[in-house]
Amino acid sequence: MLPDALREPILFSHAFATLAMVGLIWFVQVVHYPLFARVGSESYTAYQTAHMSRTSLVVGPLMLTELAAAVLIFFSSWAPRPIAIAGLILLAVAWLSTFLLQVPRHATLERGFDPCAAASLVSTNWIRTVAWTARGVLALLMLRVAQVS
Repeated sequence: MLPDALREPILFSHAFATLAMVGLIWFVQVVHYPLFARVGSESYTAYQTAHMSRTSLVVGPLMLTELAAAVLIFFSSWAPRPIAIAGLILLAVAWLSTFLLQVPRHATLERGFDPCAAASLVSTNWIRTVAWTARGVLALLMLRVAQVS
């Protein structure tokens, strides 16, 4: 078991990282990905490469923080077991979707704009959008259940 002194920092880090990902994924889903088609074919490859490297700088630390905190919460007694398990399952769904669906589509787009790959990116990204939104609800619920203030 983890010491109770770590409860608040871990639960708050978890909620922060998760809610940041919720905001980011909704922005990407509604604004960013749909605008890919407007970049223009001449500069699209450079745009896509820059998009991937810059996005990784923001998303990488948030995803790793969220994963570490979710695992620590799972091995603690700070959240009801079903909530901790559901959170990890949803996180696995988001990560699997990222690496099995979105990353390959981004790789296709790095070679140049492909309308089918872009449309598929938007449609498959709903998996992550729903998973992270549900995780956001669970993260807030964990804070409430743990009565962290």
